[in-house]
Amino acid sequence: MDAYTSPSTRPLYRGTQVVWYLLGLVEVLLAFRFVMKLLGANPVAPFTNFIYRATDFLVAPFVSVFRIAYTQGNVFEWTTLLAMLVYWIIAWGIIRLLLIGKPVSTPEAAVKLDKLE
Repeated sequence: MDAYTSPSTRPLYRGTQVVWYLLGLVEVLLAFRFVMKLLGANPVAPFTNFIYRATDFLVAPFVSVFRIAYTQGNVFEWTTLLAMLVYWIIAWGIIRLLLIGKPVSTPEAAVKLDKLE
């Protein structure tokens, strides 16, 4: 049985799709936050308020890592960029873990092990 006919291949593929989709959603929300803060968006506007509230918990672990740079009402939020990077690395790690379950043939495993040496 090869990787194309293994019953575990489809769930692994779907799992990786879900992780990349969730990462994309988080990254888009954080990108909106970053740009809105950078351009000085009105925090009372409903859409801006929604984005800030939806992403507050995502940036909370990183808030005290860097100082926030203010320029004439605009904010360059390094913490949001750090959050985007960290969440991308976490998603990449989850994908790598999921792919450990991918079926591999003995010859394929031998070739990959030889490359690691």
